[in-house]
Parts: sequence; structure tokens; C-alpha cells
Amino acid sequence: MTLMKYLFAAVAAIVVLCLAHFDPALAQDAAAGTPATPPPSPINTGDTAWMLTSTALVLMMTIPGLALFYGGMVRKKNVLATIGQAFGATCIITVLWMVIGYSIAFTTNDSESLNKWIGGFKYFMLKPMTIDAVSPLAGTIPESVYMCFQMTFAIITPALIAGSLADRMKFSAFMVFMGAWLVLVYSPIAHWVWGGGWLGQMGALDYAGGTVVHLNAGTAGLVVALVLGPRYGLGKENMAPYNLVYSVIGASLLWVGWFGFNAGSAVTANVNAGMAMAATQIATAAAALSWMVCEWIIAKKPSILGIVSGAVAGLVAITPASGFVNPTGALIIGIAAGAVCYFAAVHVKKMLGYDDALDAFGVHAVGGALGAMMTGMFASSAINSVGKGWLIDGNGHQMLIQFYDVAGTFVYCAIMTFIILKVIDIFIGLRVPQAVEVEGLDINLHGEVVQ
Repeated sequence: MTLMKYLFAAVAAIVVLCLAHFDPALAQDAAAGTPATPPPSPINTGDTAWMLTSTALVLMMTIPGLALFYGGMVRKKNVLATIGQAFGATCIITVLWMVIGYSIAFTTNDSESLNKWIGGFKYFMLKPMTIDAVSPLAGTIPESVYMCFQMTFAIITPALIAGSLADRMKFSAFMVFMGAWLVLVYSPIAHWVWGGGWLGQMGALDYAGGTVVHLNAGTAGLVVALVLGPRYGLGKENMAPYNLVYSVIGASLLWVGWFGFNAGSAVTANVNAGMAMAATQIATAAAALSWMVCEWIIAKKPSILGIVSGAVAGLVAITPASGFVNPTGALIIGIAAGAVCYFAAVHVKKMLGYDDALDAFGVHAVGGALGAMMTGMFASSAINSVGKGWLIDGNGHQMLIQFYDVAGTFVYCAIMTFIILKVIDIFIGLRVPQAVEVEGLDINLHGEVVQ
């Protein structure tokens, strides 16, 4: 019996020593004979589950969604190069977002005046991010999940630019451009609107990226198209899409993934996410019908590419408004987006003569700017107390704030994109030689072809 007492005491001492190694507070409680009570965690499992799902949905928008959407619209000789751009962008942006992009966009700077323009560098390599850390911008989910969710936004935004440079840019130049543009353009603008910068402080309404993502990417696309110049043989050779089935599948994946984009931007599984999902579905369908009707009247036939392009235009335009407008507002925004983006992508582009190959500017920049301005018109405090718009709440000043958001994003993006392109051109060149462009990027840049 005495031996048993000694054995029990020895086991208890070992347990206390082990607890002391990992957590001295637990050891003290164990020694005192009272169970330790961990502090309550702010992390909500339901919100976390929804945001994990949303993150996967938004990643799906780029690979495989955008890859197939763009890949199907180029010529057969450039299919792999186009799909490879989406995949390559996903890889390099993921790494750079982890290293520095997230820190620039979503942490604060020690200087209050400097914080209006750029975030801090304290999250370099994500060093301060512990397993149970939460962001002040998303207090009910792990910060690792919020970081990954925002990473998927950072991935698709530069990848959208590939629609304007299709068929003629070096892969090496493309990869360098993706990295530089993420750090110097996307991350600062994301900070301006969502990370505590000057546009967010001013009260700009951008629920899920009308200006941060779409106007930003579309503006860069226009600059790239102008700097590179038109594709060789444009207007003389047949440049019909290789496989529209790929494009329809890609657009469908974009539509489904966009619910993670917009409803996920609530960052919680709540009523705001539900209304954002409803607004997204309504606006997308309305825009597809609007584009289809315009094309049917003018071109006499409703093309399948036109219908899916209209759907994407609706997705773009409702993005900034999705968490602020009611279903009627979503319907109006969708109808307007389909018609306006149709004329921008089909007729204005032809009239001005720039070669935006896959209409990144006509759909994303025009649709994003339109959606941002219409958010100021139809935002309703009954849907979201933060959003008080002009037509419903009588807040006409919101239209001016939205204009500052659009103008600031456009000007900064255009200037910085031009500078980045010129620097890359000096060191490694931007465009493939004419012979490579004629033969095809797949075989010349990647040594592979589609059979």
C-alpha cells in the first residue's frame, strides 16, 4: 500500500512537470487541485466554416474558372499559354501575398498620416500570425483564414489583366509584371479601401471589390494593351475563339465561385451574406439577359459568348453593391451592366481601336466603375447600416465619395502600371517576336501544343 502511494505521487509529479513545460499556469492549477479554465475564444466555428468554403470558391474562380474562360477565347496555338498565365499568376501571387502583400494591404502603419496610403510591414512573412490569432477586420474567424480569403482576391485581380495581353506577351515578363503589380498597385489600393486607408476613411462603399479588384484590373488591362500594341494580323486574320465550350464552363465556374466572392465578404455566416448572395444571383441573370437583348437587336443573333460575357459583366457590377442594395437595386444594376458593358466591349473598343483581346477593360473596368457609382445610388441603410445611398436614403454626397474612389483607383493604377511595364521592357522586354506570335506561344514559350 505504501508503495502504491509513492508510485501515485511520482506519477503526479511527472504530470505537473510536463504541464509546467508547456504552460506554467496549467501546472499551478494542477498542483492546487483545481482544473484550468481556458479563456473564451472569439472564434466562431460557423463563421469559420463559411469562410473556409468561401475561400475555396474564390480560388476556384481563377483556377479553373478564369483559366478556362480565357483559354477558350484565344486561338488554338495559344491555349496553353493563356491557361498557364492564370496558373502561374496564382503561384507567384500566393507566395508574394504571404511574404509582404497581406502586410501592406491589411495591417496598420505606425505613422497615422502614412497609414492613409500604405499599410505596415510588421506582418512580413506572416511572422506575428499565431494559430489562434484573429484580425481586427474579421474578429470571429482565425486570421489565417482571413489572410487566405484575401489572398484569393489578390490572386484573381492581376490574373484578370491577362485578358488584355493575350497572344503577345512573354511569359517571363508576365510573371515579373504579376509580382510587381501585386505589391505596387493591388496591395496599396486594397489598403486604401479595406485596410484603413484614405478611401475607407472617406466612406467609400466597395463591398467585395468593384474598384479594388475590377476597375483596378481592367484599367491595368487597358494600359497593357496600349503599351504592347495590337496583335499581329488583327482585323486581317481569323482570330475566332478556339473552344467556346471551355469559355462557357469557365464562366459558369466564375458565377458559382462569385458567391464566395460577394457573400463571403460579409466575413460571417449572417443575414448580410444571405442578401449579398441573392443580389449577386439576380444581377448576374439580369445582365446576361440585357447583353443578349442588345446583341440580338443590333447583331441579329444572340451569341453564346455574348450571353456568358453579360453574366460576367453583371457579376462585376454587383460586386461593390452586393452587401448594400436590395433585390430591386440589384436588378437595375444588372440590367444597366449588361447593356453598358456590351457597348463598351463591342462597339467602343472597335471605334477607339485598342486591342483589349478578351475585353478585360470593357467588362471589368467599365463594369466595376458603373457598379461603384450605382452603389452610391442604390445603397440602403435598411440592408446595411453602413451604406446610405442617394436614391433611397437621400445621401447625395455618397455619389461624390464613390467618384473619388473610382477616379483615385483609375489614376493611380494607370500611372503605376505604365511605369512597371516600361521598367520591365527595359530589362527583359515585354512582347514576343513577331515570328513567335505567328507560330504560337504554346510551342515557342512552353514547348507544348494542344492536339
